[in-house]
Amino acid sequence: MRAAFYTLGCKVNQYETESMREQFRHAGFDVVSEDEAAEIYVVNTCTVTNMADRKSRQYIRRAHKLNPDAVIAVTGCYAQMARDAVAAIDGVDIVTGTDEKGSILKLVQEYIRQRSAGADEATEDTTPDGETADNVLCDVKPYSELNKYEELGVISDMEGRTRAFIKIQEGCDRFCSYCIIPFARGKVRSRSRDEIVQEISGLVGKGYREIVLTGINTALYGTDLGYGGIAPLIEAVDMIEGDFRIRLSSLEPTVVDADYAASLLVYNRLCHHLHLSAQSGSDKVLAAMNRHYTHDDYLEIMRRLREQDPFYGISADIIVGFPGETDEDFRRSVDLVRESELIKTHVFKYSVRRGTKAASMPDQVDEKVKSERSRILIEEAEKTARAFCDKCRGQVRRVLFEQEENGMITGYTDNYIKVYMPCDEAGDLTGEFADVMLKEPYEEGMLCDTITDRSCRSR
Repeated sequence: MRAAFYTLGCKVNQYETESMREQFRHAGFDVVSEDEAAEIYVVNTCTVTNMADRKSRQYIRRAHKLNPDAVIAVTGCYAQMARDAVAAIDGVDIVTGTDEKGSILKLVQEYIRQRSAGADEATEDTTPDGETADNVLCDVKPYSELNKYEELGVISDMEGRTRAFIKIQEGCDRFCSYCIIPFARGKVRSRSRDEIVQEISGLVGKGYREIVLTGINTALYGTDLGYGGIAPLIEAVDMIEGDFRIRLSSLEPTVVDADYAASLLVYNRLCHHLHLSAQSGSDKVLAAMNRHYTHDDYLEIMRRLREQDPFYGISADIIVGFPGETDEDFRRSVDLVRESELIKTHVFKYSVRRGTKAASMPDQVDEKVKSERSRILIEEAEKTARAFCDKCRGQVRRVLFEQEENGMITGYTDNYIKVYMPCDEAGDLTGEFADVMLKEPYEEGMLCDTITDRSCRSR
């Protein structure tokens, strides 16, 4: 039988989908593209915004049109937060939450067995939580039970052969006022360090060159197990044999301070790049967001990192138009982008998310104002990124080349500069490391030349 998987949302969702794909392959299913006709569709949903909910519903309906007789299993954050609404969508047969993805294969196999036997009544008898909606099998734990890390097994392969995302942690306890995810993902719980190291060792042995450690709030890894944060895990991964590097998906300044961030610089394999979600440059807005740091706290992290490496790459998320954000508050966000010399800024217009504290805050910002602020900040972010690239002109850094784009082979430096080299000059470097000289800003990053004399390498 053919099984197709569709993923919305974050890198954690992508990892979990890879795990489910592997389970289905091992069980003998033929895993096909999400756009193909299949007998089974597994939809791993996102609920970070109302738009994410809508996209989840749209794909479910599209899958049902591709094959009206297919078994459709819906899992993930939207299913966790809106079980009954998901179960009511035409074509949905199975609904699970964020802590039951390891059960999807078993539930699908049981559903197929019961349907082929014509035993609809049996479905109700075996529904894990004892409730159904028109014979939809539902397995969604309440928030109070989202307190134990769900082991999905060790993944032995992933789509693509260059970069592997490794889930290390689940849940968040920060409760930012705009975010629904802590309610969808539950309490902080960490994955076994031994299992993480085992998984990474296997993937490195298969040729993966970049290992990205990811989680719902990555910086909280180990806090529930007494590990003292993520540093001991990075140390363990740093000791694995092989030609690879480590990248962190993101860290939160709500969790780490300047001393903690600077302490990570001792690990040789860890990329000199950090995605540090700022969300705003205004202290007033940060307080309203329930983000426990200030504009100056954020800059101090930048300063400490660049004391050790002036070319350390920083990327960030910024939300514009948060309730109550004034023109002056917005200017502080623009200032933060400039002062931090960000290599990449992801700009988001604030979107009301039902169920969050911010949704009911006064002084909601007009959509036209949000759009104009977004435009201004994106322009400023592009200038800042070009300035950072120009500062790196002449640097020699290690690049992992990944793919071809319009006659160029592209990849990323350790400090997250996207580099371009004409394919006829690069040869076959896809999936390989190379030392390059950064020449000049180009497109989203810089043009480069390969360096054969490794003694001149900066990093």
